[in-house]
Amino acid sequence: MSKISKAAKAVKKLDTGNVIRAIVRSGQAAPGPPLGPILGQPDRTYDLKIGQPTVSYFLKQAAGIAKGASKTGHEVAGIVSVRAVYEIAQVKAQDECFKQRNAPLQTVVKCIIGSARSLGIKVVNDLSADEYKDFLEQREEKLKADAAAAAAAAAEAASSKKK
Repeated sequence: MSKISKAAKAVKKLDTGNVIRAIVRSGQAAPGPPLGPILGQPDRTYDLKIGQPTVSYFLKQAAGIAKGASKTGHEVAGIVSVRAVYEIAQVKAQDECFKQRNAPLQTVVKCIIGSARSLGIKVVNDLSADEYKDFLEQREEKLKADAAAAAAAAAEAASSKKK
């Protein structure tokens, strides 16, 4: 069964009153499967609501990192200040998921701090530019050392296989 026929069956089974939530990067949405057939209703209309980027996106931008920690809880991928968390919370409080729950700003901040922990981002009260610059330099050195160690281990494993 092809992907198109599977998607067509999914559309036929789809109740038009349901809400579909999807995270799609800008420019990545296409009318083809799997997103297109799900969005199309029997009369080929749909309502599209575009929300804010995810909390993890905002946190990674605030921390100046490309990805979170590989070992959450054992390493720190970045640092953000409470002020940055509060600013993110003000933006995310406008999202429908928080509006529907009528969540106070304090709850949104706690949720964002939890997301920061899961990404390996440390939340501090005050953060100077010099401190953060030092942290980023140390982090870069650590990542290079880890990559070199992994490459050496892979080379050693490959040479032991040849013997």
